[in-house]
Amino acid sequence: MKQNSIYLEVRNWIYRNARPLDLARWQYHFENGSATEIIKALSAYQNEDGGFGNALEADAWNPKSSPIQTFRAVVLLREINFIEKEHPVILGILKYLDSGADFNGEYWLNTILSNNDYAHAPWWEFDSESKSHNKYNPSVGLAGFVLFFADPKSMLYHKCAKLAVEAIEYLNQENEIDMHLLTGYIALMEYCEQGGVTKLFLIQDMKKKLMLLVNENITKDTSVWATSYICKPSHFFLSPDSIFYCDNKEIAAYECEYIKTTRNCEGVWNITWGWAGYPEEWAISKNWWKSNVAIENMIYLRNF
Repeated sequence: MKQNSIYLEVRNWIYRNARPLDLARWQYHFENGSATEIIKALSAYQNEDGGFGNALEADAWNPKSSPIQTFRAVVLLREINFIEKEHPVILGILKYLDSGADFNGEYWLNTILSNNDYAHAPWWEFDSESKSHNKYNPSVGLAGFVLFFADPKSMLYHKCAKLAVEAIEYLNQENEIDMHLLTGYIALMEYCEQGGVTKLFLIQDMKKKLMLLVNENITKDTSVWATSYICKPSHFFLSPDSIFYCDNKEIAAYECEYIKTTRNCEGVWNITWGWAGYPEEWAISKNWWKSNVAIENMIYLRNF
């Protein structure tokens, strides 16, 4: 990327504020850094049971493993296309998912009871009625991970194949899907396509449905982008190579200009959500989220 003022100001902020994981991500994407450093930093959030916790998902400070925090690890692995099937981090995730922990017989729980014992955003309260608490979030994305990495003869693989088929049936019946759940379906689609898993459902039909839902989820009223928790193109794709780009060209171009013109006095971007409680912890998590947004915004600008 051209060494312009935006790049340098964001880089300096990252070096001053980011946690080691996000610094490693920055270095990987913009400074020829190593994926090994990302994996090393990521593994610090992995527990002995193989699941992830410890505020990897920055809105939940629960140190114990949970499906949603483990899926956050999956998202980061996908970000760098990490596919070493025998790596301890990968094997650990499979171990956690195969253990039956936080699985109710049909899907993995979106939020777990022990979240209530630690600082967290209100939507990660165990009894929260957040609309993101669909039974397939994050189970459908975790199923995609398993279908790519697990032994096809294993019980875990067959459990996730069944889950994926049921989730696709649900997808085909719905006209509205929450943006967080939708990212899980995209992960399932991409893992199945990359891994050659083509017998469970028709990938092309799934793509068409996801393309429609992505277009519908993107907030077209750009006047609320700066003040509300909304959905921008970058929530679903960071490159014009994405299958979701063609139907969203104009608003994707708008987001480029939006990114350039909406940095705050620190040189990065404001976070448009917050917690109702835990002000001290939220102040820290807010900085963690700023790092994540800054990295994704700069990847988006570079790729477009």
